[in-house]
Formats: sequence, C-alpha cells, structure tokens
Amino acid sequence: MGLKNVSSSLIHALRESSPFRRKQKAPSSPVATAPEFNSSDIPPSKSVSHYNSPDELIAPLLEQLRAYLPAHEVSQVRQAFLFAEKAHTGQMRSSGEPYITHPVAVTEICAHWKLDANALMAALLHDVIEDQDVKKSEIAERFNADVADLVDGLTKLERIKFASKAEQQAESFRKMLLATAKDVRVILIKLADRLHNMRTLGGVDAAKARRVSSETLDIYAQIANRLGLNNLVREFEDLAFEAYYPNRYKVLKKALENAHGSRRNLFTKITDNIRAALPAYGIEGKLSSREKTLYSIHKKMKEQHKSFSEVLDIYGFRIIVNTLTECYIVLGVLHQLYRPIPGKFKDYIALPKINGYQSLHTTLVGPYGAPIEFQIRTTHMDHIAEEGVASHWLYKTEDMTLSDLQKQTHRWLQSLLDIQSQTGDSSEFLDNVKVDLFPDAVYVLTPKGKIISLPRGATPVDFAYSIHTKIGNHAVSAIINGEAAPLKTTLVSGDTVEIITSDKAEPNLQWLNFVRTGKARSEIRHYLRTVNLEESIRFGEKLLRQALQDLNIPMPEREDELWAKIAKESGAKNIDEILTDIGLGRRLASVVARRFLIGSPLIATSAMDIDEISAAHASQILIQGNEGQSVTLSSCCSPIPGDNLIAAVRPGYGLIVHTDDCPVALAQRAKEPERWVPVGWDKDYNKHLSTRLLLTIENVKGVIGRIAAQIASADANIVQLNMPNELSEIANIQLTVQVEDRKHLAAVIRAIRQVPQLRKITRIKGNV
Repeated sequence: MGLKNVSSSLIHALRESSPFRRKQKAPSSPVATAPEFNSSDIPPSKSVSHYNSPDELIAPLLEQLRAYLPAHEVSQVRQAFLFAEKAHTGQMRSSGEPYITHPVAVTEICAHWKLDANALMAALLHDVIEDQDVKKSEIAERFNADVADLVDGLTKLERIKFASKAEQQAESFRKMLLATAKDVRVILIKLADRLHNMRTLGGVDAAKARRVSSETLDIYAQIANRLGLNNLVREFEDLAFEAYYPNRYKVLKKALENAHGSRRNLFTKITDNIRAALPAYGIEGKLSSREKTLYSIHKKMKEQHKSFSEVLDIYGFRIIVNTLTECYIVLGVLHQLYRPIPGKFKDYIALPKINGYQSLHTTLVGPYGAPIEFQIRTTHMDHIAEEGVASHWLYKTEDMTLSDLQKQTHRWLQSLLDIQSQTGDSSEFLDNVKVDLFPDAVYVLTPKGKIISLPRGATPVDFAYSIHTKIGNHAVSAIINGEAAPLKTTLVSGDTVEIITSDKAEPNLQWLNFVRTGKARSEIRHYLRTVNLEESIRFGEKLLRQALQDLNIPMPEREDELWAKIAKESGAKNIDEILTDIGLGRRLASVVARRFLIGSPLIATSAMDIDEISAAHASQILIQGNEGQSVTLSSCCSPIPGDNLIAAVRPGYGLIVHTDDCPVALAQRAKEPERWVPVGWDKDYNKHLSTRLLLTIENVKGVIGRIAAQIASADANIVQLNMPNELSEIANIQLTVQVEDRKHLAAVIRAIRQVPQLRKITRIKGNV
C-alpha cells in the first residue's frame, strides 16, 4: 500500500471513528492565513539615552503590567523600580545609556512572559547586589524573602577570589543553575537579561562581543532550547551570528531579501492549494509560512556543504488546528495533495521531544518538484513550542497538577542537583551540564515498555544511569532488541534495552570516552573518586605491609610521627595520599618501605634531596615512579622507549623492567602478583637501547651484507649477530640492534623487509 493510500485510509478512519466524528462544516469555511512567521515575537527593546523622570521611564512597563496584574502588585513593582533607579544612579552602560534602562528592559521581556510580581521585582533588582553592594537581607526586609532569593540566585560571584576567570564564570554559572533547580524563574530572568545584553552588543568591543556570542550559543541558547523557548532560541542564534560573523550576516541577509520576490509565487500557489483542500474535511486552521533564520541557513550551509540556493530551496509551512485528531486528518490531506518523501515523517506528538515540543513533521514534493516541509500541531502545542516553560512556569505548590512539560522541566532541573552532588568542581559541573543541553534525542524502551529519552549517541551505560545509579554502577552488558550487545553500543530510537548487572561489577574509566549524559559522567567520576579511592587506599596499605614484612619492619600505626615525616619527605599531603599512590601504581611500595629504615640513603629531608637522590640512582635509565630505586632492563624482552612496561620489585636488585607482554614476566607475575607494578618511560629519556630480532632468510651469498646495509640506511647499528645454521638453505638469524624507540624499530623492520631473501621477521620477547 502506497503512502497516498495510507493517507486516504487514515483520513477515512479518523473521520468515521465515532469518538472523534464531527459534523462537517460548509466547504466555504475559511482557513486563516497568518503572515510569514517572524523569528521572534518577543517585543524589541527600546533604546533610551535620556529620560526626564523615573515615572517617564517606567510608565510603558507599568501599562504592560496592568493588563494582567492587580493594582497593588503593580505598585510593588514600581517600588522595586524606584529602589533600583536610586541604586544605579550615575552608573552608565557601555553604550552610554543610563544603567537603569537595562533592568527595565529585562523586566519588560519578563512581563511579555507574564511572570509574577516577585519575579518582575527581582528582574528590576537583579544587579543591585552585584554592582551596588546592596545586601540580600536589605532586599528581603524592604520587599520579601522570595524576591531576595531570586536576586541572590542571579548574582555572579565577583568578590570571591578564584584561580582563573574561567573558574569564576563556572562557579557563577553553577550557582545560578542550582538556584534555577529550586525556582525556574531564576533562569527565565537570566535569559531575559542575556537577551537584552545581546540586543545591545553594539556598545562593546568586537573581542568581547565574540566571546559573549559564543557563550550565548554554547550555553544560553541551549538552555532556552531545553526549556522549549524556541522564540528565544531563534533570536539568540541570529544575534550571536550577527555579532560573531558581521560580514557573513550582512551578505546572507541581503541575499535572503533578494530571494523573497522569486519565492513569493510558489508560496502563494501552495497556500491556495491547502486553503482549498482543508475546509472539505471540516478543518478550521491557521496556515503560515516559516521563514528560515539567517543562523539556521548559515549552519546548514556550513554543516552540509550546501550553497545558499540549495538551503533556501526548501519551503516551510505551519498549520495550527484545534484538536489532536485534526492534526492527523490534516496530515492525510497533505499526503493526498502532495507526494510524501519516504523517511521524512516524524511524529513528535506521540513521542514529544525532551523539551516538551509536540508536532507532526512531514516533507512533501511540491509544485515544480520543490520540497515542502510542514509542521502540524494544535494551538496549545504551538504555544508550548514557542514559549516552552514560560507558558506556565513551575511553582512548587501542594494543589497544582503539573503538565507533562512541567514534569519534564522539573525532572531536568532536579537532575542538576544530582549532577552537583556528584561533581568535584565548578568546571566539571559546567562540562556535565553542557553535555545534557542536547538539541536532539533518541527514544528507547525499557523491557516493560516505558519510553526513556536520551541524547543522540547515547549508549546502554547512559540508559542504565537514567534508570538508577546502582544499575549504572553495576552494569556488565546490555540486551538490545533481544540480542546481547556491548555497553558502548550506540542506541537508536525504538530500541528495547535491558541492562545485565552484577554485584561485583563497577564503573570503568573508559566509559567516560563514550557516555553522553551529564548524569552518567558525573556518577562515573564520583564513583571513581570515592569508592575506588577507598579501595586504592586498602590495596596500597596491603602492598606496603607486604613490602615492610620483606624488610622485617612492622607496619607503623597511623598515629606514629614517622608517617608525617615520611609524607613530608615524599612530597605527599598525608598518609592516605601515599597509600593511594601505591594502590594506583604511582609509587612503589618497596621504595616507600625503605624510607622506614633508620639511616637508609633513600630517606631525604627535602624535596630537593629527593630529586638529587632520584637523579643519582636513575642516571643510566629514567623510569617514572622509581623514586631513586635502581633500574635494570630485562634481557629477555629488551624494552625500548614506547613499549608498555611492568616491573618486578626484587630486594637487593631494585626494579626489573619488562615489556607488559613479555612471556617471562607474565609467568612470574602469575606466581607473585604483589611484586609487580606498572611503570613508564620518563619523557626526557633519549638514549639508544638494544633489542633483538629473529629473521628467517634464504641463505644465499651476500644476504647478510644486504641486511646490514638496510639497517644502516635506517640509521641503526648491529650490536650482535647470531647465525647457528650456516649450511642450511633456510636460516634463522638473531640480530641485536640499537634503536631510539618503537618508531625507530618499526623503521628498521620496514628497511629489512626490502631484502628479497627475507621470509619472516619478528621481535624477540622472552627466552629463546
């Protein structure tokens, strides 16, 4: 059955279904046509360079408020304005305007969203703590505690000293988002604040304008999108694009203006066809064309490598109807009117986006083969789509029933508190929140059929943590659509996911390379920092106790003063840091143990002495973490720089270093695992070392000379050559060559392979 036949069946079923059947209206019923869609219906901010009196400045705002606030609340907002106007007296913006014009403009934007009186007062006062040293307690006393809390949540941390500007910004952002988690009005005021700042960027230098624009796109536009504020997202994007790429913006704007005329005829033809078709099905709707924003055009040109004409060659329309059923009837009508493009239909009504957005999306082949994109939704859906959470912001009251959008928003805001509780510092918190500000989502199912929204690219680990932290922490594998799958598998919409857990399993550091949600990242890092830290301390203590037993020294009690002395000498903060380092392989238990020997040459009195001792003992070979212990490279595998290493601690011999895949080392490690520690090459090591090669060759005259010549051409030396079977036609020879590192060795091997008589070449590891 074709798409058109499906559409016909859908229309018939919907029209004849008794619960939704409606009386057909006269075919002449009009379909209202709205003007071309504006990129933002948030009223523009007015520039005010001078005002004669405070009442003159505040009058337009008060008039706006009288439309939805009682008189006594309008009076309270006026009092907040007078307080702010006095506090900001003499303060000017970089544009030259009186500073008070900024909070007034911010409040006008909040009034457009019809925020309550307390939020409006906070918008007027949002900079008085930060800029004018007004105390939070003073605001609470003069107005109320709610206003004071909102203002405090909006105040940046300017007076606290931080290590860097980035750290200060991250901490201020964390403070604001945590305040938002308690009261969403905080972020609405902050978004209004950022919008007015973006609208008035003309007064700042180009470098700052680019920085602010980048921050707006990276953070504030994404938050607005997460809250469903699509009008705001579009304006943020276009303002940031204009400030960041002013020349590109002007060129695209001019090109778009020139293209309007040529597109008008096709828009009119499509509009007339739809207006003629819908009334026959009893549909009263509003039809509008959707104009692409300059930023969206630029983004698509850049990401899809398309020309301006190719991007603009898609016509967008939106149809707003009264009921959910009518959305699907209109979809069927459109699919009969124009040919659908397979794979281009999305039902966001059945599966809303993470920010609450609902709509039907379909792409059709219009007149002259032009692709047409349609969005179909109800009036209520349209209101949510454009205004998002601002359409009905969250208040925590006992008797309020939350809409789906409110519940989703509330869950996201609460997740900020979860991320905060598991995050080490502000920068990490900001990184984790950015991860969660995703524009797209995939929808997967639990085995019981519950829909879980995750960011695009999410894995079973993200899914596991979205269900419960314990499931994530103990995940072993996944079953996707009935088949076993690795935890790093990328999920797609429609997958049914089940997580297999084990009490013995724990998070893996490698998971951070593929997880996509902020919750997963913060939970994994928290586990690795806390649980693993405790295990590392216990393991380090076990290794040190064993090393002390080898020296016939009892393990000192934690209260022993010797611990503090050794911690200081080792450059550690405390006992736990030493034990953690031992457990993680950053320190050698045998070396730390020797520091407990009275009169040991490894006992130093200062960091400089430690460095000098390390340098003296490590003069022939530099290995990270040896802490002055003598080092011997094992002859069985002959490690060279670039090899992964492990080392055995041997009393009287120091460190015996092997490659981590050396057969001899692996056999010994299986018998005495407690003696083995990971080590690495010092980055400053630059000497040639010897390693062994086994060559299988055709034993003909001159072959050894050709091999030697090739090795010399690779700038390497032959240290030793052993050829036991001189008379055989096929001979095995062992070469010991000097090389700088693994890359140099690879070059030597490539050179030797140029010899025609070579059958095989391998590197020798282990006893041969």
